[in-house]
Amino acid sequence: MTQNDMVAVDELVREIARALVDEPAAVEVQSVDRAETTILRLRVAPEDVGKVIGKQGRTARSVRTILGAVSMKLHHRYTLDILEEDDEG
Repeated sequence: MTQNDMVAVDELVREIARALVDEPAAVEVQSVDRAETTILRLRVAPEDVGKVIGKQGRTARSVRTILGAVSMKLHHRYTLDILEEDDEG
């Protein structure tokens, strides 16, 4: 897996989130590399958290499904954490 692949996955999640929220400028994606996994931490404006989670978590589940497909293609596991305002890493 190359650095360009990692940047592309970050950008993919960022663009999906920007399309869903009312404040796209507040969308941030941080990558945390672990041994065999990259954790993508998504932070949005507090009033937009529900939009990226969706009813009964359906939107978040859909984004995680896309990340699963990307993980299979790139042979590297990606997980998504949606952070709320008071969450700290």
